[in-house]
Amino acid sequence: MRGLVAVEARSNIVSTAGGVMTDEAGAITGELEVRTLPEAGLLEVRVRYAGAEEWYTVTGSPVPLSGEERDPREMHGRVVERLTEPGPVENGNEAATSLRGMDRL
Repeated sequence: MRGLVAVEARSNIVSTAGGVMTDEAGAITGELEVRTLPEAGLLEVRVRYAGAEEWYTVTGSPVPLSGEERDPREMHGRVVERLTEPGPVENGNEAATSLRGMDRL
């Protein structure tokens, strides 16, 4: 990450019906804010309800910043894309999306 400064990135999103799975609160839905912060070769990913104070860890965070995905800004975009894609359908309902498996992308 030579030449890159470890700064957080934030994006506002609207979740899909299944929401975003968090470690602390389970699935959260609606208007959300996503925050990423690179640290020690990993990208920490947190989410909160828009305008709220409390942040939650997105399930599957942190994700590695390795291989071709060394630019935290680019990886932030991939995280946002992942969290706004519909989750799998289980028993007729959309499941929450998470970052599980992003380490293998």
